[in-house]
Amino acid sequence: MIRRTCGILATILLTGATLSAQTAPRPLVIYFVDVEGGQATLIKTPVGEAFLIDAGFPGGGGTFQSTPGAPESARDAQRILAAARDAGLTQIDHLMLTHYHADHSGGVMELSQLLPIRHFIDHSAPSAEAEVVVPGTQALYEAYIALRAKGTHTEPKPGDHLAIKGLDVVVVSSAGEVLTAPLDGAGAANPACISGGVPAQEKTENPRSTGIRLQYGKFRFLDIGDLSGPPQYALTCPRNLIGEADVYLIAHHGGADGADPALFAAVKPRVAVFDNGSRKGGQAPTFATIAQMPGIDGWQLHRSLNRDVINLPEERIANLDDSTSAWIKVTAQADGSFSVTNGRTGQTKAYPR
Repeated sequence: MIRRTCGILATILLTGATLSAQTAPRPLVIYFVDVEGGQATLIKTPVGEAFLIDAGFPGGGGTFQSTPGAPESARDAQRILAAARDAGLTQIDHLMLTHYHADHSGGVMELSQLLPIRHFIDHSAPSAEAEVVVPGTQALYEAYIALRAKGTHTEPKPGDHLAIKGLDVVVVSSAGEVLTAPLDGAGAANPACISGGVPAQEKTENPRSTGIRLQYGKFRFLDIGDLSGPPQYALTCPRNLIGEADVYLIAHHGGADGADPALFAAVKPRVAVFDNGSRKGGQAPTFATIAQMPGIDGWQLHRSLNRDVINLPEERIANLDDSTSAWIKVTAQADGSFSVTNGRTGQTKAYPR
């Protein structure tokens, strides 16, 4: 009788543990993929879907002059594929292009031959002036819209919520427009604003970037692509329309036009990520802004070789030179706690709720 009772008790405990494991909330996982100063941010949602923001450069060379080629030799598409495999993902459920420059949209065609892409999110076509400033933009856009026709398509406006299961993803900017009313919990005056903000380094496509604030429980992530100039300024000045975020992917790869202290003062990120290359993005004014802001940990995809830069500590740099292609990975819980892992070293830093 005692053995039978013990057996029943063991079965009950095992069943309870199994149910607990099945019902425990899954984390949100964000991979900042090294695409040498472009953007490719792969998100595994708590329900197991893939949300990819941008796809890096085309081809094997990783330049604005590169063109799409064979997927097996496509540097950035292969790096995204490696992150997807690490996350256990077999398709891209949602792809959002922040804008149409080659360092953000160029890898899409090759990636689509490695992983099916189901849903496309973007903004209206680039202008003729954008082609003049960055030659090749129009050709990449035309190839992209031919690919996009094979899936479903959404062209959201600021204030729209994206239909991504398990997450609240609100669009804060798109096609040169930004929020006109504050999000929930936002709207306070921002005393850090300086009239006009920082001028955009590129004035055609970058200020049209589609940006989002993603929320999972109490955790928030802000990604505004290369948004810069007046549209970026309008998000937090004179009022903060977007509220705070735990993790912020610094606008324009941490270039000088992503250095406005007013945005950092409004958003108050605990972690700010540079998706920079060794000489692309990651400029001295942005490092200086991070250094003067209390409570912000900066993390870099690459050690910057730009003039006058004081790099962050090596434990927060994923790639010390161009010989490696490690990612930075954020794992977030619904209670607002999260951790950041350096893919080069495997070291993890925890950020309590």
